[in-house]
Amino acid sequence: MRVGFGNDIHRLVEGRPLMIGGIEIPFDKGEEAHSDGDVLLHAITDAILGAAAMGDIGQHFPDDSPLTKDASSSSFLKNVQLMTGARIINIDSTITLEKPKLAEHIPAIRKSIADLLEINIKQVSVKAKTAEGLGPIGEGKAIKAEAVVLIE
Repeated sequence: MRVGFGNDIHRLVEGRPLMIGGIEIPFDKGEEAHSDGDVLLHAITDAILGAAAMGDIGQHFPDDSPLTKDASSSSFLKNVQLMTGARIINIDSTITLEKPKLAEHIPAIRKSIADLLEINIKQVSVKAKTAEGLGPIGEGKAIKAEAVVLIE
């Protein structure tokens, strides 16, 4: 058994979709990124790579490569699971975002992650927090995700 931790943060900008856990969330801003910017999938991908001692997402999917331009973060996650050969025991994750509120989207996000990794939804925990108005996240300028993954 091995544990990995991942985190990601992106600016929020107009004209981009807000992608969280493979789901597009209705909002007037989205992540500024080379790929689709899905902070939650990036954090989970990094956690799996960390547990397998295989570096980080940027080493495998560089943000200066034309191959990763506007790429789906779902493909990063699936590829990393295949590369590591990891059997995921569970995922615990937290998204920090001032707006929009995510409570109604959490079930769909959990299902999306479970489906992508071909695991039971009971193995996927997703929580949402605000920054209580503090810093760039609290000002609505950024979104952050953190994840811990246990693999075998």
